[in-house]
Amino acid sequence: MPVEEVCDGVSAEDDAKTGSDVPFLLEDRVKEKVPWKEVLRRKVGKKCSCSSARVKALLVDSIPIIKWLPRYQFKDWIIGDAMSGLIIGILLVPQSIAYSLLAEQDPIYGLYTSFFASIIYALLGTSRHISVGMFGVLCLLVGQVVDRELTLAGYSSDTNQTIMGIVDNSTGPICDRSCYAIMVGATLTFTAGVYQVLMGLLQVGFVSVFLSDSLLSGFATGASLTILTSQIKYFLGLHLPRVQGWGSLIKTWVSLLKNLGHTNVCDLITSMICLLVLVPTKELNDRFKAKLKAPIPFELFVVIAATLASHFGKFKETYGSDVAGNIPTGFMPPQLPNWSLIPNIAVDAFSIAIVGFAITVSLSEMFAKKHGYMVDPNQEMYAIGFCNIIPSFFRCFTTSAALTKTLVKESTGCQTQVSGLVTALVLLLVLLVIAPLFYSLQKCVLAVIIVVNLRGALRKFGDIPQMWRVNRVDTIIWLVTMSASALVNTELGLLVGVLVSAFFVLGRTQSAQVLQLGQAGDRELFEDIGSYKGLQTQPGVAVFRYEAPIYYANQTLFKKSLYRSVGLDPLKEKARRRKLEKQKNQKQGVEDQKQEMDVSTNVYLLEHTSLHTLVIDCSPVLFLDTAGVNALKEVCKDYKELGVNVLLAQCNTSVIDSLRRGGYYDPKNATKEIKFHTVGDAISYAQSLKTQNGDCDTVV
Repeated sequence: MPVEEVCDGVSAEDDAKTGSDVPFLLEDRVKEKVPWKEVLRRKVGKKCSCSSARVKALLVDSIPIIKWLPRYQFKDWIIGDAMSGLIIGILLVPQSIAYSLLAEQDPIYGLYTSFFASIIYALLGTSRHISVGMFGVLCLLVGQVVDRELTLAGYSSDTNQTIMGIVDNSTGPICDRSCYAIMVGATLTFTAGVYQVLMGLLQVGFVSVFLSDSLLSGFATGASLTILTSQIKYFLGLHLPRVQGWGSLIKTWVSLLKNLGHTNVCDLITSMICLLVLVPTKELNDRFKAKLKAPIPFELFVVIAATLASHFGKFKETYGSDVAGNIPTGFMPPQLPNWSLIPNIAVDAFSIAIVGFAITVSLSEMFAKKHGYMVDPNQEMYAIGFCNIIPSFFRCFTTSAALTKTLVKESTGCQTQVSGLVTALVLLLVLLVIAPLFYSLQKCVLAVIIVVNLRGALRKFGDIPQMWRVNRVDTIIWLVTMSASALVNTELGLLVGVLVSAFFVLGRTQSAQVLQLGQAGDRELFEDIGSYKGLQTQPGVAVFRYEAPIYYANQTLFKKSLYRSVGLDPLKEKARRRKLEKQKNQKQGVEDQKQEMDVSTNVYLLEHTSLHTLVIDCSPVLFLDTAGVNALKEVCKDYKELGVNVLLAQCNTSVIDSLRRGGYYDPKNATKEIKFHTVGDAISYAQSLKTQNGDCDTVV
């Protein structure tokens, strides 16, 4: 982005006449400037217009099933959808009961949650393949909040007791521990859903791109360690309160080790047997999934066998084993959230909303890309938000997409969300008829199911060496996020991961260096001299590239790197001259002083007589802020004083606009804007100026 300063009577026209190499110019397209009021009026008019076509389009966009269901290819798709829906429904029965344990809820509420989520997402979601229901990390976050609020309300930490807490709840009479637990869970879910819908209204679905795969993977793995630790007490049949606060994982292990002497042998043996059955069979399912039409539901078989053994062996009465207890049939009447709890759980709900949305959008986009269709992130925000808001009135807790069940759903022939409706029918059958039969199911069996489903996240530890070889920055983000989630606090781990990711992005702009470029033969190709051999430099012209934006955080580093690469720091040169001037005043003899000053101030010029122009390739500079423009102005001014011209080449339109607005081109000083679209143009122009008669101080 050069500007020629005309000096000593030599004008731009004179340059052209005397043979100056005029760079190739592109004519700017004049853009019509629309007043902001007019822009606002158009947008409001577009959003608020009311017509039959507008209402129809809004309805179709808000409820996508209206669009795709009439086009449903019944003969081709129904078998795959029915099969996948049936398989997912069977898998969800034991998992819904198990994850209720993780969320500190009764089993029936897990079944409610999976049932309503399957229906609502089928109506509102844009992904054809993801399975929405309970996700282990979210259940853990919900369980932590529920346990904290139960403790604050005065309820016992022993889940076998149903003593009344001292709580004034506005939705009805004082209730027992189970009643208050689902009240907290439902209020938390409602608040998280409101956050998600508001984010959809504000069109902030793009925020998911700021949560990288390494961040989400590290967070899920760290949370998986916490989940694993929280389930060990059920393996051992111990009655221990859930540890709250920072360092809960370490504190829990300390508590477990102290209470090993109280282990329930019956629960321990049952846990070991279930592990020995489920781990190998799950591995077999994974190994032969390409040959199996559908995964074998070993979890359901284990649940049935364990329930029968517990019932006929009277494990609860004889050995004191914890069991699922009474699971009612049918549905309870809806209830409003407890509004007085919202201030207590508002911050927790926000982190849950972000995690739930990020998981759902990342999975939906992954499978959409795989199968060649598009999903709308903002509509996904609405869908998952209403999957939380509406079920919260029916005593449900937070949901999101779940990777394991989504993979099963895809592999069993799923084509559309009709499979979600089939899953809801299976769960409805369980809720109306089968649920009470799980009364004698031991909680340790549910804990085993939870732990076995953590295998995928825990396997990530074995991938660390490969991750390190591929990308060390992503590996560090993964390790830091995982460690913070597991060892410090689950919610804090997500925030730490975001901050570390932002730090590395900022650090990359801070660590960018100025590279000296050379030309590859006669081609218009300029690359780093330090990276490639055989590159040629031009006499009297040095070409440099800065591979980062120039803004307030790195403008000082840019100048230092540039001065170091050129081999001349103008600021140090000025300081040296000021020092010589000071010494001049202290010496005697006017003629001797003058002679010494002339020799000293020309040391640099004698050593660098060939360098007359510095070209900066700005193609990697995506943007400039005010500090960046000022930095370039300082560079030009400093080198001008030393007789070195500075040219900017290959600036994008954003950078050009920033230079114009920032006063880089100053008409008061008779400067003229000249654009160099290639580095070669800038070099040719610089060399032609050197051959001109007359003395031009600088070309910028």
